[in-house]
Parts: sequence; structure tokens; C-alpha cells
Amino acid sequence: MTETELDRAQKRYDQARARLQALKNREAAKERKLDTRRKVIIGGALTDLASRDDNARAMLDRLIRNLPREQDRKTFEGWEPEKPKPEDPGPSA
Repeated sequence: MTETELDRAQKRYDQARARLQALKNREAAKERKLDTRRKVIIGGALTDLASRDDNARAMLDRLIRNLPREQDRKTFEGWEPEKPKPEDPGPSA
């Protein structure tokens, strides 16, 4: 059976749709990775700030206590931001 012009056009159309879907999937994956990176950076910055600032520590504690999912709250049981180590004042003058 010979391929008609309509069959060839349908095949090209299907291939174009598949390429479009692949591009959309790659873009969505790229956006998810960027979103995750932003969350990690913000989380690290907040944790660092909470280790140095009592108000930030209290805010972080409230955020954790008010997480809607129990399993998320359990992740933080027994955890608290590291307290900064006192800096070496150097030799006394």
C-alpha cells in the first residue's frame, strides 16, 4: 500500500506534536529544577540567619510548627539551627 499525501502529512503532524511535547517536558523539568534550587538556597539562607538572629530563629520555629503535613513536621523533630561558634577574639592588647 502506498503512502498517500494525507498519510505523510499526518505522520509529519504526529512527529511535530511529539517534538513539541518533548520541548514542553524539558522546559517543565528545567523550571522544576530552578524552583528546587531556589528553595534550597532560601532554606540555607534562612537557616544561616536563624543561627545568628533570635527573631529569625523564632520565625523559623513558627514556620516549622505550622507546617500543614505531619510528615514534614516530623522531619524537623529534634533539629534546630546551629548556633554560631564564637569567633576567636585574638590576642589581648
